[in-house]
Amino acid sequence: MYQAFPVSTTFGVPAPAAMVVEGFADASHPFVPLRKDYIFRKDHLRDVLAFLSAPKGDGLFITGPTGSGKTSLIEQVAARLNWPVQTVTGHGRLELNDLLGQYMLLGGGEMRWVDGPLTLAVRHGHIFLVNEIDAMEPSELIGLNDIVEGKPLTLPQTGEAVKPHPKFRLAATGNSAGSGDQSGLYQGILRQNLAFLDRFRLMEVGYPDPAEEMQLLVDVVPTMPQPVMEKMVKVANQIRKVFLGGQDGAGELSVTLSTRGLIRWASLAATFKGAPNALAYALDRALTLRAEPAEREAIHRIASDVFGEDWGGA
Repeated sequence: MYQAFPVSTTFGVPAPAAMVVEGFADASHPFVPLRKDYIFRKDHLRDVLAFLSAPKGDGLFITGPTGSGKTSLIEQVAARLNWPVQTVTGHGRLELNDLLGQYMLLGGGEMRWVDGPLTLAVRHGHIFLVNEIDAMEPSELIGLNDIVEGKPLTLPQTGEAVKPHPKFRLAATGNSAGSGDQSGLYQGILRQNLAFLDRFRLMEVGYPDPAEEMQLLVDVVPTMPQPVMEKMVKVANQIRKVFLGGQDGAGELSVTLSTRGLIRWASLAATFKGAPNALAYALDRALTLRAEPAEREAIHRIASDVFGEDWGGA
């Protein structure tokens, strides 16, 4: 059932040969995430593996800007450890009962209880991953307090008390750290209950460094010339700098070119390579068409400054 995975060869990072992490032997489980090319950052990987190996009564809360790879970090670690994941996306109308399960009408008029994602994870030792958890109502999340600590999950509809599987883990992602969005950029973010947040260990995931993003682009669009990819990464980082702002205040842009958006830009540029200006055409469709006209112009000006003469005729 369980299997030891060498950290160095499993995740492609420098590590002693004797360093292993326990996962599952069954790679065919339907809830194991699809394995994709991924560059693991050492600090992030260390934190996730430490949590999966020994949560010690904690959940894991991953915070960071949009598109920085919070969800994919958990999913790609799980994919390599054959660890099934139950994923839900938080929103203001999501209730705890939605996660527990429901009675369903089967053929012949029989009513039968069907486990929801949380119950499945607790019962079978999956990772329960709540994306955008800070968009959920704090009063609903309080219902998770006991289960994070390893206490049985009670199903009010059936009266069953589900004892947590030893491999059950609860992880969450959010653009805030649970204290609300001070920037005003992430609509629907709610300040969470302090007693709930106190049950999580925290980690922050920022955007990859330029070398890592270059490697991602090479994997996605290997035929694109390297100088073009280098300039695309530079454009992305300059946009982020303006978006995030500095110590003097908030940024000047309401949109940013995340790693996800950068990959989309590169992919579309390759798709539309026959357009008069494929880079600008693709950038519009990857990002700027959802920006205000003044912001769109400012982003294109950043790109034009980076690419120089190559921008108009690319």
